[in-house]
Amino acid sequence: MLTATKSSRINISEEIKTKSIAEIFSKNIKVGDAIFLRGELGVGKTTFIRYLINFLQRQNNQSITEISSPTFNLVHEYQLGSMVIKHYDLYRINDEKELANIGIYEDNPDEITLIEWPEKMKKYKTNNILDLNFEYGDEYKKRFLTISSKKKVSFLDEIK
Repeated sequence: MLTATKSSRINISEEIKTKSIAEIFSKNIKVGDAIFLRGELGVGKTTFIRYLINFLQRQNNQSITEISSPTFNLVHEYQLGSMVIKHYDLYRINDEKELANIGIYEDNPDEITLIEWPEKMKKYKTNNILDLNFEYGDEYKKRFLTISSKKKVSFLDEIK
């Protein structure tokens, strides 16, 4: 049975907090999971993804690579052993029909999927979605993160 769960609003104004949350995610996400990252430009979505992928690379004894936003390419793919990470940035998508050719709707059980700007899609292939909502605080000086999922996610208790 799926249980809705939601974290409290986490202050991520200091980048070290984003890094520590990404590390917790790296130890707990599994192939087949999707992470939706919502929030305004510059609020920390790609920074979180960079730390997450770099932690996963370390765990798989791979060299750390530069992780950039695929704003213009729409998708970047990272191979970690038998696992694939696909990082999508849908910011430039104007019509959902544009998504048909970038592989976002393909069913691949050996992937972890990271999607910035998921609100540009109407549907998605799995219910294994962790929803990360990044937001600015007062006058853009603070940043906050709220994590939610349709299923119970035990590692949310580790994030404070």
